[in-house]
Amino acid sequence: MGVDYYKLLKVDKAANADELKKAYRKLAMKWHPDKNPNNKKEAEAKFKEISEAYDVLSDPQKRAVYDQYGEEGLKGQVPQPSAGGAGPGPGVSTTYFSTGDFNNVFRFNPRSADDVFREVFGSSSPFDGMGSGGMRGSPGMAGMFGDSVFSFGGGGGDSSMQFHSQPRKASAIENQLPCSLEDLYKGTTKKMRISRELLDASRKTIPVDEILTIEIKPGWKKGTKITFPEKGNEQPNVKAADLVFIIDEKPHSVFSREGNDLIVTQKISLADALAGYTARIVTLDGRTLTIPINSIIHPTYEEVVLREGMPIPKDPSRKGNLRIRFNIKFPAKLTNEQKALCRNMLGP
Repeated sequence: MGVDYYKLLKVDKAANADELKKAYRKLAMKWHPDKNPNNKKEAEAKFKEISEAYDVLSDPQKRAVYDQYGEEGLKGQVPQPSAGGAGPGPGVSTTYFSTGDFNNVFRFNPRSADDVFREVFGSSSPFDGMGSGGMRGSPGMAGMFGDSVFSFGGGGGDSSMQFHSQPRKASAIENQLPCSLEDLYKGTTKKMRISRELLDASRKTIPVDEILTIEIKPGWKKGTKITFPEKGNEQPNVKAADLVFIIDEKPHSVFSREGNDLIVTQKISLADALAGYTARIVTLDGRTLTIPINSIIHPTYEEVVLREGMPIPKDPSRKGNLRIRFNIKFPAKLTNEQKALCRNMLGP
């Protein structure tokens, strides 16, 4: 089974939610890196292990996958569900994403140990604000008395504690969204199916499928982010994470991209380079460009065709340029007669 999460938390395999949380609290307080400044490397490793164990075992769906398939199941190395359904993914948050016909799969990433700790304690470091003078009403003590934070009343001698709920926001979940150069040239719409967990009226999580629509605008570049606020898994006392898709550009068989310009390289003979050449290029939207070149084409020559590049995102009616570069094929050898002819034609 690989890592034994039950053994890490020192609990029985039948442990309930309260027993798991109690075990995690005890071990987290013992191994938190802030409490082990002289042994930080070992503490960080232990802290990460117990946080991962609690994160899996405290989630019924992930715990079921772990109990049945072990650690390998959490890495997605189990039989995949049929098309249209969601199944177990790696680590935490077993959510799948797919584009178009749902063949491209994305998954939620595991949460960090600090995120798990904040969910249980309400703070990433419960030791801030604890000194020789005892407890102080600082954010560092948040969550020590449950999942609420407290503050002292202001003014006069009123030292009563006022409890109020301050749910944290889960870290954003990022996934790459591969797009073809044609998609980014013309713009397109992608349908994404997501499966996530929502809280019902009894505060229990239930799986829900949704379809997200992403409008890819003409000219968008690699690295462009599309954010769907709070579309991650819902959890008690935690605001759902934002779901972020990051545009990634697939390699193209003909064109490459430099900013708003498109680059194409054509192979030509030495005769064409010297005597004249007509470039014929099929654009990303299916048009055929015919570009006669009467200049002598040398190895660093570049023909620029204005306004035939990528649309400019802020104003798609404008475009960058198409830049044609050349790979000149020189003959492997010449006869003496050919050499003499070249000297007569090209000599001074």
